[in-house]
Amino acid sequence: MKEIEKEAVIKFVDLSFTYPSRDYIFKKFSFNFFKGERIGLVGLNGSGKTTLFHLIMGLLNPSGGKIEIFGKERKVENDFMEVRERIGLLFQDPDDQLFSPTVAEDIAFGPLNLRKNHQETKKILKETLETLGLAGFEDRITYNLSYGEKRLVSLATVWAMQPEILLLDEPTIWLDEGTIEKIVQILNSHPHLSYIIISHDKKFLKETTNCIYLMDNGKIRKI
Repeated sequence: MKEIEKEAVIKFVDLSFTYPSRDYIFKKFSFNFFKGERIGLVGLNGSGKTTLFHLIMGLLNPSGGKIEIFGKERKVENDFMEVRERIGLLFQDPDDQLFSPTVAEDIAFGPLNLRKNHQETKKILKETLETLGLAGFEDRITYNLSYGEKRLVSLATVWAMQPEILLLDEPTIWLDEGTIEKIVQILNSHPHLSYIIISHDKKFLKETTNCIYLMDNGKIRKI
């Protein structure tokens, strides 16, 4: 494996965040994610794992502290436009990710949004479907898919954007062993990828990540 470059691509400095009518999720929270890292995140429900992802993508705003991504401080909506083009977020619930009538339209949305032309998008669509074992799904109606199929198509929509970093929130929920093994193979066959995976599946994390962090009471530590 290539040596990890010592460049923090995601940096939280003394970050604070709370939801209305709740105690702080994060208070003076600091965290660095380096290019080339592949880490797993575990912790109880409500420990802040998904919140961390949403802060990275600018879907939530901290009440204090600083977020730096790709060497720039990110504060307002426009700051996160570049982030969303270079980091791919897989939502925990596929129904939050899928909104087009057909599988092909959902997968093509990202590349088209990244200003790929029709021919490039068609090529990316074909390669993505083949990579994730979804060839033949192009014209399937998205809302008619099973939960597991929606999960895979959600991953395909992120994969098609060819992001530099993946944030995968419980990517293996309701997937059969064969499909999980396929995802393991896909991730391990792309050594250039950097990613953070939230999962309760310890076996999956051991097969796809280099280290695992525990989130608990607004703190993060390697285990």
